[in-house]
Amino acid sequence: MTLMEPVVDVTGAEDIARDVVVIPNRRVPLVPNIGIIGGRDAVLVVETGMGPRNAEKVLAFAAEYAKGRELYLTTTHFHPEHAFGAQVFTAATYLVNRQQAQDRGGKGPGYLAMFSGLGDAIARELHGVELTPPDLVYDQSYDLDLGGRVVELRATGRAHSRGDQVVRVPDEDVLFTGDLAETGQFAIFPWFPPHDVDVSGIRWIEVVRRLAAEHPRVVVPGHGDPGGPQVLADVLDHLELLRDETWLRQDSAMDEQTIVDEVTDVLVRRRPDWEGRDWIEKGVRCLCAER
Repeated sequence: MTLMEPVVDVTGAEDIARDVVVIPNRRVPLVPNIGIIGGRDAVLVVETGMGPRNAEKVLAFAAEYAKGRELYLTTTHFHPEHAFGAQVFTAATYLVNRQQAQDRGGKGPGYLAMFSGLGDAIARELHGVELTPPDLVYDQSYDLDLGGRVVELRATGRAHSRGDQVVRVPDEDVLFTGDLAETGQFAIFPWFPPHDVDVSGIRWIEVVRRLAAEHPRVVVPGHGDPGGPQVLADVLDHLELLRDETWLRQDSAMDEQTIVDEVTDVLVRRRPDWEGRDWIEKGVRCLCAER
């Protein structure tokens, strides 16, 4: 299979609220939605894109948008397409939650090697990556004052990864979820035993249920089109169905491969237009291990 070039296209940037811009991923695999959030004195960039070349384009766009305002950078989790361009933001303050910083330092080199082996197009974007540490690390929450606007950074605890973080713009009721939510595709379970088993389907459901209960007006997922509160409702419905169908068959003493096959069939029939069907197997095996 030939993968599309994981290249950020800043020309498609869209205003989604007052002084809040999204550079959409255009449904290109391994390209995240990237946020630019402005205040009177400073601008916060959410995600870097994969590698320094993508990050340089994001930085140039953000600097032009900022028009002299101070720059900050944050990332929703440590995975390569979200955070492996931070080295470019030397003039910005890079801040993340503590668990994400630990994931970046501890697991980053392994993910760099793994993703570089996925194909030449990805390896090119990851060439020259340096996993520089963040400038500022917080434990559970951080309120970033951009001048006339406070942006809330909140660690969610273990879910898609150990160090997931959401970014909220309260005055416009906008929520950036990272890969806790996607649209148009099945949930991404980075279940890679024995190397990485930090994803937790059980905790993921708890986190999304809590976020969904807050009914944000605009939800910017890690990948796919931004939307309203239905984005989180759909993710919660999918994760709960994945859990229930997996555990029902596990209780019947089916072998794991049969569970994978049957649950995949159920979920694809439920969401035939969604992409990323291969992630269903990862989710099933994760939930089998958590039971």
